[in-house]
Amino acid sequence: MEGVFEAGCDEAGRGCLAGPVVAAAVILPKNFRDPGLNDSKKLSREARESFAPIILEKALAVGIGIVDNHTIDRINILRASIAAMHLALDQLGMDAAHIVVDGNRFITYKEIPHTCVIKGDGKILSVAAASIIAKTTRDKMMMDLHKEHPEYGWNRNMGYGTQAHRDVIHQLGYTPYHRKSFVLKTLQKTIAAE
Repeated sequence: MEGVFEAGCDEAGRGCLAGPVVAAAVILPKNFRDPGLNDSKKLSREARESFAPIILEKALAVGIGIVDNHTIDRINILRASIAAMHLALDQLGMDAAHIVVDGNRFITYKEIPHTCVIKGDGKILSVAAASIIAKTTRDKMMMDLHKEHPEYGWNRNMGYGTQAHRDVIHQLGYTPYHRKSFVLKTLQKTIAAE
């Protein structure tokens, strides 16, 4: 697609018990190259944090979309993830001619053609860049929420369902930032295993 602006999209926080799902959309210049740029999950926190400002500086456009835990509970995580991607695309400030999405599900945005690529964040630079922006944005949000509820260890688990996080939920219950639909399933599994 020479001469066509392509937006890469990815999300972070899909499988968490707490916090929002955050998506990013990134349009990189045609000549952008960086051999170290990869799926955010394959990079250390330090590497992600060093890449994020480079992406923000070099990208032609970056958009971020956030869908909170209450909406996730109401519409389900798949719809919330796609909604966050649409919000991110809204924020780009320019229309892409094509959208590449990490994963296998998407709903057409503004009739722009799209391609879903499984593990696209490890194969396509714009999707890898979106992965990093989504992850670093969400991690900052979870670090801020950790200050309100340090007992849940969100500075370490970022809201994911680690054993320590599940144990604290079992002891103290959930916060206004927990996804109740996810927590209830987790507690049911924990109780069934006891």
